[in-house]
Amino acid sequence: MDTAAPLPLRIAVVIPSYKVKAHVLDVIRRIGPEVERIYAVDDACPQQSGRFIQENCSDPRVKVVFNEVNLGVGGAVVAGYRAALADGMDVMVKIDGDGQMAPELLPDFVEPIRNFLADYTKGNRFYSFYNVRSMPRMRLFGNAVLSFMTKISSGYWSIFDPTNGYTAIHRTVLSRIDLDNLARRYFFETDMLVKLGAERAVVLDIPMEAVYADEESGLKISRIVPEFMRKHAFESIKRVIYSYLIRDFSFASVSLVFGLLLMGGGLSFGAVEWIHSVRSGHVASSGTVILAALPIILGFQLLLSFLAYDISNQPRIPLLQLLRHPYSAR
Repeated sequence: MDTAAPLPLRIAVVIPSYKVKAHVLDVIRRIGPEVERIYAVDDACPQQSGRFIQENCSDPRVKVVFNEVNLGVGGAVVAGYRAALADGMDVMVKIDGDGQMAPELLPDFVEPIRNFLADYTKGNRFYSFYNVRSMPRMRLFGNAVLSFMTKISSGYWSIFDPTNGYTAIHRTVLSRIDLDNLARRYFFETDMLVKLGAERAVVLDIPMEAVYADEESGLKISRIVPEFMRKHAFESIKRVIYSYLIRDFSFASVSLVFGLLLMGGGLSFGAVEWIHSVRSGHVASSGTVILAALPIILGFQLLLSFLAYDISNQPRIPLLQLLRHPYSAR
């Protein structure tokens, strides 16, 4: 495919502004001139952050969006996305208003999209070993668990730090996602990856440094991991069924089906024979053991083959290239 010329982009920043009065004005001040519009979203904030921004910020690029009720970070970002789409913006960059994300990094997130290298970019705080050393141990462990679950449910095996909220997306890709069907609270960033995976969009990690200021994170790992595990299990099953049994049927599909049947059959047969052996007091014969073990081994090998295919089956060509037409940039 021919190399495309970089897109002339109208860039917008979406800032969820919930309990961030101490930092949000400094975040806005540091946003560079390449940004055309800034949407600060007051998600029914008890600090009235939207009014605070209107009264204390003179930047003409700023537009405050008010949610009548609190919808969570996802609901706030979606409100900002809708406003940016309505105003004809091309790339929407989401930056938190708490000062943990450096606005100076914004060009790093936009350039891969401008040059047709990615449809969606997101931050990754785990590129640098020295940066990882400064992270709280519980946060590090929680992100590792959530990252592994997200790899399975989204199909993006090469990405990490799925809850990182520093992101950028092109309107052509965003318009393919049902915004009404996105998770509204802490599962929002992960749900975006799941939805993008279903669209076969190319996602790229952008190295960034973790900054921990004086605010307390509302993301409690011990509270969200059980909820996330349930949602990830559902999304994983849905993705595998849709990708390998409905949208496509390949050797990987055969490996998956027969791998599950063989492992399930071998485990069931082995369990029944083991119970019978315990109750009767007779040791199972070597033939019985082989009849149970062989399907399990073969099934496990087939599932490994499926997993290897799934890991290699990540999207490689951005949708911005595949769907390029006169309306791609608007």
